[in-house]
Parts: sequence; structure tokens; C-alpha cells
Amino acid sequence: MTARSVCIYCGSRHGAASSYAADAKLLGTSIAQQGWRLVYGAGDVGLMGEVARAAQEVGGETFGVIPTHLLSREVGKTDLTRFVITETMHERKKVMLMNADAVVLMPGGAGSLDEFFEALTWRQLGLHDKPIVLLDTEGFWGPLKTLLDHVVAQGFAEASLLDFVHSASSPEGVMEILSRELA
Repeated sequence: MTARSVCIYCGSRHGAASSYAADAKLLGTSIAQQGWRLVYGAGDVGLMGEVARAAQEVGGETFGVIPTHLLSREVGKTDLTRFVITETMHERKKVMLMNADAVVLMPGGAGSLDEFFEALTWRQLGLHDKPIVLLDTEGFWGPLKTLLDHVVAQGFAEASLLDFVHSASSPEGVMEILSRELA
């Protein structure tokens, strides 16, 4: 079987809880130990840097994509297996998603949400059928799940939208979902 690739959307900051970085490290390690490639935003800061360094430390393959205007801000991690520089954020998101078999949303900010909603919208429109998983560290994504329920309840999406998004409270749970979905 061909090795799988998992796209991680996550913060370029560490966030308020130390558990966010701990989960980033464990998820990066777990993806690499599974023999899967990590696809992410190519930054060496925040949770992005944590997940990538953890994957690299156990010999994992890493594929990073960063737009030119974020090279200095996100400290482009040039020691990745593959380091791609794009012109725009839109191009970055497209390259990341098209080079992955699944998407995981870790805690993050507006950029992570932008990536998530584009992947979810594309899934809803039938442009891909990749699993989308929330790493819900300490209930971080509870408000997002409530919002998605509200969107469906108010008639702005079919209930099937909720079936496109899996959720796990730990990296181990994410790996269980990915193992099942990518089998």
C-alpha cells in the first residue's frame, strides 16, 4: 500500500495551554511512526514547528508549503523533506490539500479556521472525499462543533455536513480515526 499523507492545520503560536504543544508533538510523532507523511504549512513556529520537529525526530517524511509573504513571519522550515514556496495563501491551501489523504485541524486561529472551512466546503461540494478530523484538545473545538450544529439546524447546510467532520479529544483518538478512514 502507498504511504498516506496527513495534512495538519494548526496555529503558528503555541496557545494558552501547554497541552496544545504536547498534543502537537505526540501527533507529529504518531504520524511519522505510522509511516505516513506530514503535510503542513512549513512554519517553524508555534504548533506548526512542534508537529514538524516531532515527526522529523523519529525519521518522518515532511512536506511543507508556505507562501512567500510568510517566509520570515512563520520562519520557513527549510530542512523538511520537501519545502514548497507558493505565491499566495490560496495556492498554499490548494497544494497542501491536494497532497494529502486526510486533514486534521489542531488548535489554531483564523488561518487554521480558514484552511478548515475551505477543506470542509470542498468536501461538501464533492471536490474531495478526504476525512477531516478535529483534534479537540481540552474541548478547544467545542464552540466550532456547536456552530456547525447551528448552521445545520438553521437550514444553511444538510445534516450530512456533520458527517464530514470527525472529532477526537487526543492524538491517539485522531490516529484511530485516521487508521479506520484511510484503511
